[in-house]
Amino acid sequence: MAAKISYADVEAGAELPAQSFSVTRATLVQYAGASGDFNPIHWNEKFATEVGLPDVIAHGMFTMAEAIRVVTDWVGDPGAVVEYGVRFTKPVVVPNDDKGALIEVSAKVAAKLDDNRVRVDLVASSEGQKVLGMSRAVVQLA
Repeated sequence: MAAKISYADVEAGAELPAQSFSVTRATLVQYAGASGDFNPIHWNEKFATEVGLPDVIAHGMFTMAEAIRVVTDWVGDPGAVVEYGVRFTKPVVVPNDDKGALIEVSAKVAAKLDDNRVRVDLVASSEGQKVLGMSRAVVQLA
C-alpha cells in the first residue's frame, strides 16, 4: 500500500475527519488477550477501585491505537505513519454497562515537513477530558 493523500494537496491547518470509538468491557478483554496485558485494572472493577481508580480503565496502548486510526484512515496506509507518540494524561474509564466509554478523536495537519511528510496533531478525549497529551504523528504522503 501507499499513502492515498498527496503532499501537494495538503495545507497546514487542514482538519482530518474526526471519529469516535466505542470501548466496552468486552473490548478490553479482547484487547488483553491479543496484547497479553492482563493487568486487573483493565477488567476487575473491585481491584481497580482498591488501587484508587474510579473504575476499570482502558489500556493506554489501546487508547493510543484507537486514536491513530483517524490518521491511518485518512492517509489510507498504516505504513505511512513513520513516527507516533503520546503522553497519557487521563484514563479512559469504562463502566460495566452496554454502552461502555467513547473515545473521541480529532486531528489536524500541524506542519508540512521535508520529504513529503506532515506532522499531524491529535486530540483524544473521553467524557469531556483529554486522555492523550502531546499526541503527534509524522506521516509520509504521496
